[in-house]
Amino acid sequence: MRTLLVALTALVMTALLGPVVMVAHLFGVQQGPTSVYAKAIRLWARCLNAAAGLRIRVHGRSSVDSANGAVFVANHISWYDIFALAAEVPWCSFVAKSELRRIPVFGFAAESAGIVFIDRENRKSAFESYKVAAAEVQRGRAVIVCPEGTRGHDYHLRPFKKGPFVLAIAAQAPIIPTVVYGTREVMKKGSFWVRSGVVDLHFLDPVPSAGCDYEDRGELMTTVWTRMAAVLHDQYGVTTHEPSIAGIGERKE
Repeated sequence: MRTLLVALTALVMTALLGPVVMVAHLFGVQQGPTSVYAKAIRLWARCLNAAAGLRIRVHGRSSVDSANGAVFVANHISWYDIFALAAEVPWCSFVAKSELRRIPVFGFAAESAGIVFIDRENRKSAFESYKVAAAEVQRGRAVIVCPEGTRGHDYHLRPFKKGPFVLAIAAQAPIIPTVVYGTREVMKKGSFWVRSGVVDLHFLDPVPSAGCDYEDRGELMTTVWTRMAAVLHDQYGVTTHEPSIAGIGERKE
């Protein structure tokens, strides 16, 4: 029943809000913290969370409230990571896989609202997308990136790609390490079943990238990964083994 309610809510809210942001985009309505785009993203996410019976607990709210143009680096376990974050991070955008752009109505509406799509198989295209995202951050927007690249089957933190840290360096913006916990129990990878639950969002202290250059991307990445892994271990007993630290960034950027 919960799954059906979420599906109907997604269809209805996309049908209602999608045309609004598409028309706003076509008429050149400007982006901003109080824009129709920001309000539409948050309303869409909150409706999906309500349909799922989701209760969100925010830890480190000050890191969100004080951020004016930042890159939020989050772990990725479930589609509900995205909905939970979109409901709590104001004027946010996401770096999302290019396949989502092909979804009718949703794809163009998401692009109109400022979602940045990335082609993971095309490195040159991917870095062009990161340049677009960096420009959004410099305008004061929060851009949320999941550097693991795809959803995991459990909460163990996997190796990061370096691209999101290049984005932060290009924008000279702070990085907010973000730990999401509880979404796997709501909707796990490979399943369409949705269950109600509690989701914890941990927004950690910012990691500055001001003054860093391209050669510093690996150090930034390791710092962020280590802080996130520590929270997962200390708060939830999730241990990621040492070889994963050594393997950070070995995949394509």
